[in-house]
Amino acid sequence: MARGRSKRVTLLDVAKEANCSVSLASIVMRDATGASEETRRRVKAVATRLGYRPDQRARALRSARSGLIGVTFGVHQPFHAEIVDGLYAAAEAGGHELVLSAVVGAVDDRRAAETLLRDRCEALIMIAPSLGMGRLRVLADEVPIVAVARPLSCPGVDVVRIDDQGGIVMAVDHLVGLGHRRIVHVDGGTAPSSTERRNGYLEAMEKHGLEQEAVVVPGGLEQSHGVRAAEAILAGGPLPTAITAFNDRLAFGIIQGLFMAGINVPERVSVVGFDNARRSDTSLVPLTTIDQNPSLMAQLALERAIGRAADRYLPTQQVLVPRLVERASTGPIAS
Repeated sequence: MARGRSKRVTLLDVAKEANCSVSLASIVMRDATGASEETRRRVKAVATRLGYRPDQRARALRSARSGLIGVTFGVHQPFHAEIVDGLYAAAEAGGHELVLSAVVGAVDDRRAAETLLRDRCEALIMIAPSLGMGRLRVLADEVPIVAVARPLSCPGVDVVRIDDQGGIVMAVDHLVGLGHRRIVHVDGGTAPSSTERRNGYLEAMEKHGLEQEAVVVPGGLEQSHGVRAAEAILAGGPLPTAITAFNDRLAFGIIQGLFMAGINVPERVSVVGFDNARRSDTSLVPLTTIDQNPSLMAQLALERAIGRAADRYLPTQQVLVPRLVERASTGPIAS
């Protein structure tokens, strides 16, 4: 490839020629982890052939402290909004500045994170990121990452989350204590934490000798998924006396679907949610739910992000103990 002497070879040129992303080329040129040996050989060979030289002035500018902590969040997720509220409260108390990047529509977690990197954020707090482990590891080589409300084990990534499995166990224990045996779980589909909460339900049912009664119904994240799940439950055989839901919005939809079919909650069916979102105590039937303590989660996440940005901490995982909040959507089994 012929180039004029006046044109400086950039990292973008190297990435295009090596058929890889700029972030991956950057990892190779910085000798950071996250790239295969074959990729390293290819990128460095291209850099040598093109005569690429890192711009030391730009590198120095990037290494200067910005004081910014980036946050990615789902714009349609009420629980994410509560985490963001908690982050702002903690940031204001500590004199730190947040930069937000929403996950919405075509903007996924990766693109939201890249926007924050362009803003020179020193660390990222990612609320329930849906990135795969490979992409998350590559991103963690670029900047310290704190994942909130997602169970995962990824090198270089801090985790702050609730005990999802233990939370659903609490919900089932509560219902069994009220006399319920036919307890159905509506899961969160492919959402982060869905597997852990489903496993918690199955574990609790087995613990109480109810494994033969265990039924898991496909659900999702939205209220509309709860309405459809209620329809499936009503069409699927004997009516359960209690239902645990992946999150509060799903639980609201289940209650709506049951009411539409003339089934009262909790007189005929008790329902337990998960999140303790703001609507939980003001909905049609105040919802019994599992509280995740978003303010504490946010405080711990910000502390970790600031500490990681300053190289004071190594990555770690913090698992918070959930709490059952009992309201009007659960009651004793009808005699």
